[in-house]
Amino acid sequence: MFTTIFLQFDSGSLASMLPFAAMILVLYFFMIRPQMKRQKKEKAFQSEIKTGTKVVTSSGIHGKITEVNASDNTITIETGAGKIKFDSSVISMELSQRYAAPVKK
Repeated sequence: MFTTIFLQFDSGSLASMLPFAAMILVLYFFMIRPQMKRQKKEKAFQSEIKTGTKVVTSSGIHGKITEVNASDNTITIETGAGKIKFDSSVISMELSQRYAAPVKK
């Protein structure tokens, strides 16, 4: 009544493991490595933050840095609504280069 299916696996064959190794390499080069590079770049930017830089937080708030406090790792950002104090790790990217770029005609 019940049929049993036995799958054969040749553990000595390297060719049978090649597709799995290829999937792991593709996963590494297309997902893990770019994310690691992005994190390194963001961490380097966060360590070089200075007053007067226009930035965007990870929550999407745009503003200009008015104060950097290295002792408790916080920054104060001036927005259109006023000044807000953030942890420096929430800074996502710099906008100074974007605003200073010449307008193309």
